[in-house]
Amino acid sequence: MLLKLRALPVHKSMREVSELIYATCKTYLFTQLKFILLLELLIGLIMAIYFGVLRHFSADKVGIILAFSLVGIAGSFLVALFGIRVNTFANSRSAFAALGGKPFPTYSIPLSAGMSIGMALISIELLIMLGILLKVPREYAGPCFIGFAIGESLGAAALRVAGGIFTKIADIGSDLMKIVFNIKEDDARNPGVIADCTGDNAGDSVGPTADGFETYGVTGVALITFIMLAVKDPTVQAQLLVWIFVMRIMMVITSGLSYYLNEQRAKAVHGNAEKMNFEEPLTRLVWLTSGISIVVTYLFSALLIWKLGGHGWLWFRLSTIITCGTLAGAIIPELVKVFTSTESGHVQEIVNESREGGASLNILAGLTAGNFSAYWMGLAILGLMGIAYLSSGGALHELMVAPSVFAFGLVAFGFLGMGPVTIAVDSYGPVTDNAQSVYELSLIETIPNIREELKRDFGFEPNFDRAKDFLERTTGPATRSRRRPSPC
Repeated sequence: MLLKLRALPVHKSMREVSELIYATCKTYLFTQLKFILLLELLIGLIMAIYFGVLRHFSADKVGIILAFSLVGIAGSFLVALFGIRVNTFANSRSAFAALGGKPFPTYSIPLSAGMSIGMALISIELLIMLGILLKVPREYAGPCFIGFAIGESLGAAALRVAGGIFTKIADIGSDLMKIVFNIKEDDARNPGVIADCTGDNAGDSVGPTADGFETYGVTGVALITFIMLAVKDPTVQAQLLVWIFVMRIMMVITSGLSYYLNEQRAKAVHGNAEKMNFEEPLTRLVWLTSGISIVVTYLFSALLIWKLGGHGWLWFRLSTIITCGTLAGAIIPELVKVFTSTESGHVQEIVNESREGGASLNILAGLTAGNFSAYWMGLAILGLMGIAYLSSGGALHELMVAPSVFAFGLVAFGFLGMGPVTIAVDSYGPVTDNAQSVYELSLIETIPNIREELKRDFGFEPNFDRAKDFLERTTGPATRSRRRPSPC
């Protein structure tokens, strides 16, 4: 997918801007790496004292924990680096594709970029964890998982928190330039624009990507550790471990299949359309993935753990628990959309309050809508967690200690089951946001004889007004879609 994105047509003025954004993002990321490695020195010393002195681990086990903490950091960093490379290829290609006057490429390119990031993230995570489970001796597997989880958590925390703060500061700086000097936010004369674009990647792509890598890994480590400690029967342990990893592999396949089916439908419906609701195919992708994931969950659970521990129907209970998490991944964005969509009554109310009462009423109206949305999301989460808790009763108590704890872990597992699609929708936002900035910064409309050049070199007549309209409208649903809570 990376090579496919790179090969897409793009005008040199837009490519130069996206390469500048990439160079700035790369500088940010390598600076973060130096900071993370300094933190690792401190955390590594603490780990050595805790495991070596207080827990009396042997020197080789302590060394393995420290080594795999570096593996976790490397995984978070490499996934983040891949993410910004893909995104910066996609933003200039999306901006250029919009010139053709058709909305579909403006939607398709950012989503395909996000899917490539999501598939790479989950696949790398799975390969590392399977490598530990299959290749590392049993007595060393536990310390390897512990070190890996600590390392990726450290990398994700720095990239997520620092990236989030970075993007807010850069965004505000760009806005201040706009206000003070009365120039557009994406005007080429605004020196804060490139920092703002870098912040979009750092805070809204690099951070969530590293955070997704960490959350996916830590959830897996927690479930594996729980199975090894809370389940006494080695046969049941083996059954559950095989089931967990097969389910993870199938969720990756499910996400890829759902994306393909959704993309084919969107292309058939909107491929040559003059207008398009950019929010509709994103919503359909989430629900399609959720539905297929639920079917796959029940099907493969029935095949793998039909008679788990000699009990019938436990597979159904465990599948229901995972389904609660899968449904949360689809329901929560819908609840968010009720309060953030441009067609929402809450948004219209905030607009009216802003016109009539200024900043103070704008803030109060926003707080009211935000608190109201939190109430419904909290109610949905409470309901799904309650179903998971009730499903953990019965025969599960005979197989393990504290089955409700295992159930809550499986809910997070189900929420992460749509990992590639979740990352794709999350990454959609910064790509489309930056595509709009790339368009403005390229000054493509002012280049002499640009219409003749585009027609000669790329074979189409540009439509600048429609392109700006597409890029403006994709940014709305993209920004709303990526604001979803982490399961951790």
